[in-house]
Amino acid sequence: MTDQSTFLSHEALMIQGTASGVGKSVLVAGLCRLLRRRGLRVAPFKPQNMSNNAAVTADGGEIGRAQALQALACGIAPSVDMNPVLIKPEADQRAQLIVRGQAVGHLEARRFRQDRIALLDTVLESFARLRAAYDVVIVEGAGSPAEPNLRAGDIANMGFAEAADLPVWLVGDIHRGGVFAALKGTLDILSPSERARVQALLINGFRGSPELLQDALDWLARESGKPLAGVIPWLDLDLPEEDAPYRQAAASPEASADRLQVAVIAYPRMSNHDDIDPLAAEGGVALRFVRSPAELQPADLIILPGSKHVASDLAWLKEAGFVPRLERHLRYGGKLLGICGGMQMLGEGIRDEAGIEGGSVGGLGWLPLGTTMRKEKQLRRIDCIARYPAEHRVTGYEIHHGDSDGDPALFPFASVSPERQVWGTYVHGLFEQGAFRRAWLKAIGFRGGDGENQQRRTLASLDRLADAMEQALDAALVDALGI
Repeated sequence: MTDQSTFLSHEALMIQGTASGVGKSVLVAGLCRLLRRRGLRVAPFKPQNMSNNAAVTADGGEIGRAQALQALACGIAPSVDMNPVLIKPEADQRAQLIVRGQAVGHLEARRFRQDRIALLDTVLESFARLRAAYDVVIVEGAGSPAEPNLRAGDIANMGFAEAADLPVWLVGDIHRGGVFAALKGTLDILSPSERARVQALLINGFRGSPELLQDALDWLARESGKPLAGVIPWLDLDLPEEDAPYRQAAASPEASADRLQVAVIAYPRMSNHDDIDPLAAEGGVALRFVRSPAELQPADLIILPGSKHVASDLAWLKEAGFVPRLERHLRYGGKLLGICGGMQMLGEGIRDEAGIEGGSVGGLGWLPLGTTMRKEKQLRRIDCIARYPAEHRVTGYEIHHGDSDGDPALFPFASVSPERQVWGTYVHGLFEQGAFRRAWLKAIGFRGGDGENQQRRTLASLDRLADAMEQALDAALVDALGI
C-alpha cells in the first residue's frame, strides 16, 4: 500500500471526480490559474479525453477543448502532450482515435478496453515531457474512477495515477445532489492502494450557509478517513463547458423580444459548441440550444454548429422536420449561419467517394458551394485580418475532413448567399475577437455588441475562480504543490 505521507509535497496532482460533469475541468483550470499567479510554471494534463469539442494546438495537432482552456489559465500555448489520447465519438459503437494530436484510426466499443491499454506508454511519455518542463502538472481524470466495467485497462483515472505514482483529490458536486454518498461510495469501490492514493476530498458547487454543512463534513471525515481539501462555492462563470452546451437564455424569448434571438440546433453529434459562447455572452443577445423544430421560433438568427459526423446529423435534421421550418425562416428574412460541418450541410452537397462518413449526400442548397471529403484531416490555427465583412483581426482554428470550394475574398467566411441571409465558415472560435464580432452582427442587422474580446472575459472568470479556490482550499495542501 502506498504511504499517503509520501504525497505531502509533490510536483503533480490528479483531480478525479465521482462522475462526469462534477466540475473537474473547470477546477483544474482554476487551480492552474492559482498556481500560475503564485509564480509557478504550471501545465495541465489529461491522459485520455472523450469529447467532440477539440482545439488545434501550436504544434499542429488537436486536443480536448478543456485542455486548451487550462493552458490559457497557465499562460502557455496548448500542446499535444497535454491530452495525448483524444477519443471523438462518431456513433454509439465507434469513435475516432486521436493520438498525440493526429487521427490514427478508430476505436470500436467492443474492443475499447483491450485497445486503450496499449496507449499507456504514449500517455506516460507525454506526461514525463510536461513534468520535465514545468514546476507542477495538474492532471484531470475522466468520468469516474469507480466504474466496474471500465477499471480493467484504465489509463484515464486510477490506472494512470498508479502508473505515474500520483496523489489524487476526489471531487464531488453538491449541486447535483448525493455528494456524500458519491464520495464515500467511490472510495469504497477503489482498491486499498487506490484509496491510499486519495489525498483529500473536494466538494464543488455549494450554495448556502457553510454552517449548515458542518455536520455532514464531520460525518464525511469520520467515515472516509480523508481530509477535506475545501468546499468550492457555486460561481456563475463565463467559461466553456466541455461536454454539454451550458449557456442558455436567462429569460424566455417572449420576455426579451427586444434582444437578438439566436437559436442553435443541437443535433446528436454536435461539436465545438463553445464557438457560440462569445455570442451568448453579448448583453443584447438571447441564445438558446434547440432540439426540435417547434423550438426554433422566434429566431432572428439560426446557427448550425459543427458536427463530428455531418452526414448523420444532416439526415437527422431532415428526418426531424427542420427543413420546412428553416425554409420559412428564410422566407421571412431570417439569417442562417453554418460553422464547419454546419456550413457543409448548407451547401449543394458533400462528395464522399472515400467513404469517410459513409458516402456522398445532397446538401440543403442554400450556399453556393460544394464539399469533398478527404482522408487527411485539415488542422490549422488562424490569426489574421478578415477580408469580409470588415478588416478586423480574427483568431481561431480549422479542423475538418471536408474541402469546400469557397470564395477566398470572403474570408473568414467560405461562402455567403447573395442576399447575405446565409453565411458559412470553417473557422472555429470565429467570434472570439470583439471588433470582428460586432462588425458581423452589424452586417446581419444587429446594431448592438459590446466589442469585448472573449479571451478577456474568460481570463476574468478564471481569476474569479482562482480567487474563490484560494479562499476555499486547505492552504497547506495548495502550498505543497510544486515544492
